[in-house]
Amino acid sequence: MPNVYPLFTAAGSERELGRQHGEQAASRIDGYLDFLATSLKVSREELRTRASKFLPLFERDCPHLIEEIRGLAEGAKLDFADALAAQLRGELGPVADGACTSFAIGPAATASGETIVGQTSDNPPELMDFGYTLRVTPDDGRPAFVMWTFGGMLGYFGVNTHGVCHFANSLGGGPKWKFALAHYPLKRLIFEQKNLDEVQQLMRTFPVCSNGNYMLGDDSGAILDVEMTSDGPFPLDNNGADFLVHSNHYLCNEHACDENFEHSLPDSFFRLDRMTELIREKSGSITVDDVKTMLADHGNYPTGICRHPGKDSGHAMLDANGCTVAAIIVEPMQGKLHVARGNACENEFVEYAITGG
Repeated sequence: MPNVYPLFTAAGSERELGRQHGEQAASRIDGYLDFLATSLKVSREELRTRASKFLPLFERDCPHLIEEIRGLAEGAKLDFADALAAQLRGELGPVADGACTSFAIGPAATASGETIVGQTSDNPPELMDFGYTLRVTPDDGRPAFVMWTFGGMLGYFGVNTHGVCHFANSLGGGPKWKFALAHYPLKRLIFEQKNLDEVQQLMRTFPVCSNGNYMLGDDSGAILDVEMTSDGPFPLDNNGADFLVHSNHYLCNEHACDENFEHSLPDSFFRLDRMTELIREKSGSITVDDVKTMLADHGNYPTGICRHPGKDSGHAMLDANGCTVAAIIVEPMQGKLHVARGNACENEFVEYAITGG
């Protein structure tokens, strides 16, 4: 059998979207919650207790998602607090951050004159057992979208019918953790926006508890990079650049400093430079196939863009920060998502559309 993530689909009301999602991903949600509890060294009951403390924030900041979370719990035959915990992930306790490399290539740098956006998702290898592609079609006029996600999360990496797409990187250091929602509800709400102006307005009004970078695009050809922190968003000035690249250290003037760099993954600086080099070499003629090759790059192996961990690798950071569990590419103007399960050097990309069978 090909090494690919399964495709699940959900359509209808908020409750029905969650129910269909939960039914199809039930074993992956339950397995992920077991993995999260083990990683945090707590019981599933404690996960539910911690998650329930965030419910008032969902009621305040994204109340319409609660109905979908209830449906998710029903479909997966889990407690509501279990489904809530899936939307909070590492904010329920300290877990290792992933080591991801994201990019957005503007129309002037591509062969087609259309934008290409994406990333490698570097996480514990166990997450491959919980991952899947999900196509969501609401019946209330909100945009449809397709995304790669895992473990019941309602918002992760993908693209909606307006070409609004987003990818993410963890960041070392920066503003302190605050009691607010995790990034995953925000990621879902981004799929409800029609363009990057609306996304920026959302970010200015939606508080998050921790720090992370967002790589964004829409079907106008616009691209944007925002370092979203517990102190609010810090959009990066691309100075008219044809492409953007980000890894796991700050680039904004406010937080790019030695103090924060000391808390960043050591290989983050290499990956930023290497992806920048690869894009610049082909700028003006880049194709989706070119990007697939870039995401399979082994510079600085095993801690490069295409990440290969190993217990005997001699790199202490690898086990904590994982391997490439997915390589993901979006064509915003086409509404297409391409996903490779695991390392792009070993596995084929599968193309998904927002609508289809």
